[in-house]
Amino acid sequence: MKDNVIKNNDHRRFIPLSTFGFYVGGSLSINLKDFHVEPWDDSNLFGFSLDRTLNDAMSPYLDTHQERCLLEQAIQTSNVAFTYFVLDFKHNMLKINCSSELKHLQITNRTDSVLRRKRDDATNKFSDANLLGFSKKRSPDSMPVDPDATADVVNNVDFVQSSPCINSQFPLKVEKRDNKYYYSSDFTIRIVTPNEEGLYNLYFHNCRNYKSEKSLVSVDFSVHITEVNRGDNYLSAGEMPLPTLYFMTSLLFCMSGIFWVVILKKSKHPVFKIHYLMAVLVFLKSLSLLFHAINYHFIETKGEHVATWAILYYITHLLKGSVLFITIVLIGTGWTFIKHLLSEKDKKIFMIVIPLQVLANVANIIIEESEEGDIEHKTWIDVLMLVDLLCCGAILFPVVWSIRHLQEASHTDGKAAVSLRKLKLFRHFYIMIVCYIYFTRIIIYLLQLTVSFQYEWLDEMFREMVTYIFFVMTGYKFRPASANPYFQVNSEDEDEELDVVLSQCGVTEGLSKLSRIASEAVEEERENLLVTKRESSHEYD
Repeated sequence: MKDNVIKNNDHRRFIPLSTFGFYVGGSLSINLKDFHVEPWDDSNLFGFSLDRTLNDAMSPYLDTHQERCLLEQAIQTSNVAFTYFVLDFKHNMLKINCSSELKHLQITNRTDSVLRRKRDDATNKFSDANLLGFSKKRSPDSMPVDPDATADVVNNVDFVQSSPCINSQFPLKVEKRDNKYYYSSDFTIRIVTPNEEGLYNLYFHNCRNYKSEKSLVSVDFSVHITEVNRGDNYLSAGEMPLPTLYFMTSLLFCMSGIFWVVILKKSKHPVFKIHYLMAVLVFLKSLSLLFHAINYHFIETKGEHVATWAILYYITHLLKGSVLFITIVLIGTGWTFIKHLLSEKDKKIFMIVIPLQVLANVANIIIEESEEGDIEHKTWIDVLMLVDLLCCGAILFPVVWSIRHLQEASHTDGKAAVSLRKLKLFRHFYIMIVCYIYFTRIIIYLLQLTVSFQYEWLDEMFREMVTYIFFVMTGYKFRPASANPYFQVNSEDEDEELDVVLSQCGVTEGLSKLSRIASEAVEEERENLLVTKRESSHEYD
């Protein structure tokens, strides 16, 4: 993954910059540019920390040191794996120190290595062996490196010198512009042993702001972060199977959608509009997963997504989320099956659910596009969780109302058996929605905190499988079928709804009265014919 993080006038104590899972052969390149502090004081302590965890939970060491700067803690021989990168402005050095758990990390200063290589190349060029034509074939380790090469290809370069992680240091590049000092550094961290594999969290620390909240110090800097796994894969260890997973689930939903459409076309039973809306939902889900897979493929190969595929994914994802909640609410209210008109309560639910769902999708898009170190990133994550829970709670109300209505009807209606079967079906649907919300929200969150870093893709697989099962069960429960109690509408209820609709329409008021007069005339004529037949039979006798 490639990230460009730019901070201007940031007062935070610590800034989360990146979270990435590394296998052996992975590398983390950090290119710090134009670091500046206002007000300036070279005694203030600034720097980075890199810690390793086994899952996506917050770093336990950072979590227990919220009131004291982590860089001021002494390196101890403990089980906590972390590394410090301290900016020493007095000596213009980047000081590095590691715990014993990460002592084998290979850390290299790129600028210093490139200069060393150029000097070694110049020495070899004018050596006696080279002048006499007996020079050996140069190994890859002795090949010259272009000093203008960017940091994103740093993984393909074998550095000559690498410093041990414990008590090492690299020079800082200092520039003075407009009587202000700007510091830069460029270094790379490599994972060389299996014991160092894990989920690495990179933070920036402003230790000065831990001491006093009244006189805060602001920092300005930009940092380019390049994270590469083995095989030039820019995805985190737990995300590497995601492109294949999203593509396969997209194919599964597409085939299921085609199967559903075939059922609707060949059905001999009534097919309603809600059935076609369910088909639209399945195909939107399939397209969303397809674009998501393509987007992740470009992140895997290039380190960043292509804007076109990302936009297509965001559009289909937004539409899918909105159509999903609309479909659940329509089924819960009994629209098309039980009644053709929405009540005022149902309309209010739509006025609440649809804007909340749009806001939730917008928050998800902002989270995807913003960097982890942005101030608004954490805010939008909290907004997404709150709005999503509100949407999930709101869609349960129509089902609860329908269950209450059917309970009352089962005691008063003459056709209590049909009402009881509908009540049982709605209760099953209610349980399905609750299970869907529980598994795709709470269980997924717990899995993210407990699953090991290389199995993070299991969270997404579990989410998509639960969604697929929910779609299949909903389609099976409310499929076109004459024996389905959901379709068995009382004729009396239909007549009452028809009378209500006709009475509300002024144009058809006269027609309805005329039809009633005509029916009364037909009944009167039928009684006259019966009387005439009886009289004629008496005369014949």
